[in-house]
Amino acid sequence: MATVMRSAGLRGLPATRPSHVKSVAMLRSTPLMPMKLSSTFGSNVLRQSAAPATKSVARKQVVVAASAAVSPPADKPFVWGANMKNLGISVGIAVLIWFVPPPVGVSLKAWHLLSVFVGTIVGIITTPLPLGAVAVLGLGAAMMTKVLTFAEAFSAFSSEIPWLIAIAYFLAGGFIKSGLGNRIAYSIVSAFGATTLGLTYSLVFAEALLSPAIPSVAARAGGIFFPLAKALCLACGSDPEKGTEKKIGAYLMSTCFQTSTVSSAMFITAMAANPLAVNLALSAGVSISWGTWALAALVPGVICLIGVPLILYVLMPPEAKDTPDAPAAAQKELAKLGPLSLNEKITAGAFAVTVALWIFGGAIGVNAVSAGIVGLTILLVSNVITWKECLANGPAWDTLTWFAALIAMAAYLNKFGFIPWFSDSVVGMVGSLGLAWQPAFGIVVLLYFYSHYFFASGAAHIGAMYTAFLAVSIACGTPAIGTWLKNGFILSIFYLTVWLGIGGAWWKVIGLY
Repeated sequence: MATVMRSAGLRGLPATRPSHVKSVAMLRSTPLMPMKLSSTFGSNVLRQSAAPATKSVARKQVVVAASAAVSPPADKPFVWGANMKNLGISVGIAVLIWFVPPPVGVSLKAWHLLSVFVGTIVGIITTPLPLGAVAVLGLGAAMMTKVLTFAEAFSAFSSEIPWLIAIAYFLAGGFIKSGLGNRIAYSIVSAFGATTLGLTYSLVFAEALLSPAIPSVAARAGGIFFPLAKALCLACGSDPEKGTEKKIGAYLMSTCFQTSTVSSAMFITAMAANPLAVNLALSAGVSISWGTWALAALVPGVICLIGVPLILYVLMPPEAKDTPDAPAAAQKELAKLGPLSLNEKITAGAFAVTVALWIFGGAIGVNAVSAGIVGLTILLVSNVITWKECLANGPAWDTLTWFAALIAMAAYLNKFGFIPWFSDSVVGMVGSLGLAWQPAFGIVVLLYFYSHYFFASGAAHIGAMYTAFLAVSIACGTPAIGTWLKNGFILSIFYLTVWLGIGGAWWKVIGLY
């Protein structure tokens, strides 16, 4: 009997008062059928609840019918996880090259790897999927077609360069999270930003100062300096929505963009693609350390950082020559930040130790990755950043993946003989002109430099062109070592003049050739 009561939901009702159990039948979803109950209580329940049960069941059936009339929620429409058009273009180009007969002197295996490599590069340019996913698909295609073995495809994951750039991303997290990056920028602006040129130079050199520690141009410029520059422009009354962008905004933003490309070239860890160039150079027999790169880029880089704002000041002169509101705005932001926090001090110390080891560690046998791990350890142990945040740093792991994939494929293109064949072919063509190494090198640099217009990212450009053009340069006898487009072209001439002219003289002084 107790079991019947519990099953009917009547645990709280007295067992000796059957008159209180009329709701038993109301809990049933089907009409009561005759049943045998062994006790008098069960009979009383049936007699006393039969009439109300009929009404209750009727109401229940109406509710059930109404519920059945409501259609279940429709499935969400299917959405592709990739841009199928761009993916089709990447695969189509790879397949087309695959079935084209290889040139004389190129093995079939090297040619097939080239087709996979080019398809991957096109995927990196068109981004049908995130770069890391594109790279994994490329490695998968190379293994499925038996062009590369698993060990060959994933060989570059043991290279120090992809790990260096991933660790640099983690270190950058400390700069951003602690607020040290913003403090440095605001401090420089508050000190030198009273004029338009002063404001511009303060942003330019603040960005260059942080570039060794933040390897992503998007994170450094897009995450810190462009928002800061925009806020300063608005504070100075330059707002494109009000038609006042020519006051200082157009000039300031254009200059910040152009000089971010300069600072990105000054340090190995200033841009994600730089370590890729270092690794590809190493595969061609040219070793470049962090310190060597920084020293070689110091003079031409600083000259460009000084010269670009002046050139753009002539090309697109700002209407306002003074910016008295900028230092005040920067001071206000510094006041919000308060005194230097402990996390900022720890971050500054970790960065100082890391850069010192990057520069001088080679003398004591400490490589760049070990130096980066020292700085990362300081930030992790002191809780400036957490390992969970490092794991959640998608760009770091994404970059590590596609870096390693490109490095592996480029290395085996060289090993299978394609890069030497390409180098010999171009050298033969350039050599037929009867030029010394200097003008021959100039031709190669011009081709490499302006071919960047065909690539959407520096990484894709370097991955596709760097090894081949480096091999050509060495073979030639070179020592190893609208308005927007118009301004970019004019500045490109300035860059080439500075880096090849003044830079070449500087490299002679420091003994690079």
